[in-house]
Amino acid sequence: MTSQATGYLANTPLILGMMRLLDHPQLHAPKTLAAWIESQLERGLDVFDHADIYGDGECERLFGEALAAYPGLRDKIRIVTKTGIVLAHQDTSQWQTKHYRAEAKHVSGAIDRALGRLRVEQVDTFLIHRPDPLMDAEPVARVLEEAVSAGKVRHIGVSNFRPEQWRWLQKNTDLPLVCNQAELSLTHAEPLFDGTHEAQLSDRLRWLAWSPLGGGKLAGHLPEDLLETAREHTGLSETSLAIAWISQIPGQPIPVLGSMNDDRIKAALEGCNSVLPRTLWFALLEAVRGRRVP
Repeated sequence: MTSQATGYLANTPLILGMMRLLDHPQLHAPKTLAAWIESQLERGLDVFDHADIYGDGECERLFGEALAAYPGLRDKIRIVTKTGIVLAHQDTSQWQTKHYRAEAKHVSGAIDRALGRLRVEQVDTFLIHRPDPLMDAEPVARVLEEAVSAGKVRHIGVSNFRPEQWRWLQKNTDLPLVCNQAELSLTHAEPLFDGTHEAQLSDRLRWLAWSPLGGGKLAGHLPEDLLETAREHTGLSETSLAIAWISQIPGQPIPVLGSMNDDRIKAALEGCNSVLPRTLWFALLEAVRGRRVP
């Protein structure tokens, strides 16, 4: 069997999340954003993560304007995007409630709308953003297959799915689900102990790990003396330690970094290229969990 590390998104150390693009108005001009994308490519980072709810589609639109202004970038990057969540303020019904829409018609339209906003003919990976208890898997699978056949989408996957949820979708299509984008960090390590991690390895889904820094609150979960000792021993910052901890897990989950801060990206990349002593890996986990390994 082919190793997870040599399959989907092989040799990709880090994915750059575009969820907070609206928080960086200095990057909104197409020329400026294109230059920022180019600078990430120079670092070896060519995968950018989007979703239709990020900025109500505005993040995709701004990214697409940059690609349109500098079309040479399109062939150098890979885009992951998602659909399936409708936020309360987006609900046009009388109920005004957040809900999920993993419906064939909605997914089909979402793919076309994403391509339009991003100004591309194909996205590398299209994900169902959340498991929808009302999802009729067979027609959704057909829509995804049609998008791949038409060249609109290269790969399909899921996000935040549990094993039996992704397996049900997989049973309805001959196309492989290549990934599950799900939360993983030192502060959210439960999937490593409840069988989810092994299920992803067994089913050959690459783990795209969102919130790898625990929402930026890692320092509040780790004793300062442990952090200081870890820094002295490894030379790594708090951010680098958190990313190195994830990158060491079998199957090599790929962190999806939500920050667009340059120093944070540098530190994350340093973590991707570092190996922690096994005992330090467990010491960090133990400290965050607040209890010893059984």
